[in-house]
Amino acid sequence: MAVTVTTEQTVSSVKKIVFNWATTGTTGGTTINTYDGEVISVVCTNTATTGGTVILTDNDGNDILMGKGVLSTGISYAGTTDGRYPIGAVANSKLTCTVASTGAAGTGYCYVKIR
Repeated sequence: MAVTVTTEQTVSSVKKIVFNWATTGTTGGTTINTYDGEVISVVCTNTATTGGTVILTDNDGNDILMGKGVLSTGISYAGTTDGRYPIGAVANSKLTCTVASTGAAGTGYCYVKIR
C-alpha cells in the first residue's frame, strides 16, 4: 500500500498539501515540491478501526506533529496553531507523510496547510 500526494497547490499565501493513504501496516510518501513556512493546520481522516499514527517529517527528519499524530476512526487528528497541539514550521523542505501501526486495512487523507 502507499501514501500518494494528490494535491500540492498555493492559494494566496497558503500552501495546501493532500496526502492520500491506504495501508495495512506502515507506508509513506513524499511531496514533489519543497515548502517554507508555519504549519497552520493538519487534519487527517481514517477508515481503519484499529487506529495508528501519522508522522509528518521535514528534510531534517523532525516530526512536525511532535508526536501528536494519533489516528482513530473518522477525523482523527486536527491540529492548529491555537495552542491545542504544537505544530512546527518548515524551511526549504519536502514533507514526508508516514502512516504506521494501523493493524487493519484502512484508507484516509491528511490535509496540511502552510503559511
